[in-house]
Amino acid sequence: MDTLQAVLLGIVQGITEFLPVSSSGHLQIAKELLGVELDNNITFDVTLHAATVLSTIVVMHREIARLIAGLFARPLNDAQRYILKILLSMIPAGIVGIALGDRIEALFGSLAFVGAMLLLTAALLAFAYRARPRPKAEITYRDAFLIGLAQAAATLPGLSRSGSTIAAGLLLGDSKESTARFSFLMVIPVILGKMLLDIGSGEMAALTVPTPALVGGFLAAFTVGALACRFMIEVVKRGKLIWFAAYCALAGLVSIATALIR
Repeated sequence: MDTLQAVLLGIVQGITEFLPVSSSGHLQIAKELLGVELDNNITFDVTLHAATVLSTIVVMHREIARLIAGLFARPLNDAQRYILKILLSMIPAGIVGIALGDRIEALFGSLAFVGAMLLLTAALLAFAYRARPRPKAEITYRDAFLIGLAQAAATLPGLSRSGSTIAAGLLLGDSKESTARFSFLMVIPVILGKMLLDIGSGEMAALTVPTPALVGGFLAAFTVGALACRFMIEVVKRGKLIWFAAYCALAGLVSIATALIR
């Protein structure tokens, strides 16, 4: 992998981590187009994830600082309840990652499967756009767990994490702003946990990607990710998810057609 390829992949990661179009699916497609072998490249994977986590923290630093300040206050307060909801939402993804991680990894090589999951993402976004559930004042513990289930399902390549969690929140009746905020905050500990597992696996010992490529990929993913995070929060507030549904449907059909033609 050269630096240009790493930068392009970092841009793809930065955009698609936050837009509801599946980062894993688009990275797989980008890999096919660029002729880059990313399978089992833990070093590069961790680098891109670190960049997108950092971009989320930068964009949402005020909210994160408020939660951290409230964490050590007494008695039980709204910030602590919110953190408990985030922890509750992590449980499904943690179970799926530990129990089915290897099987899910095997699906990343199937462009047809990625295409099918992109079509499912399109259906979820379209359904959430059309649904009109009774609005709620805040995300409940039950909502947090159900949104966590959506996040766990989105470990499948091609099924968008942000798309699934945002659609789940909107279908449950949570407000657009609270759903977007919760969706982006809840992913931080999940990605950090995945990074720690990858680092602890010992597979990063052999550096297979040149340092300039790693730096280029990191900077691209961080910069574009910060812009995409801000952009997506505004998109959700304005309820314009239908355009992403159309895009995912088109990308899914193209992926399936490409897999069948090869």
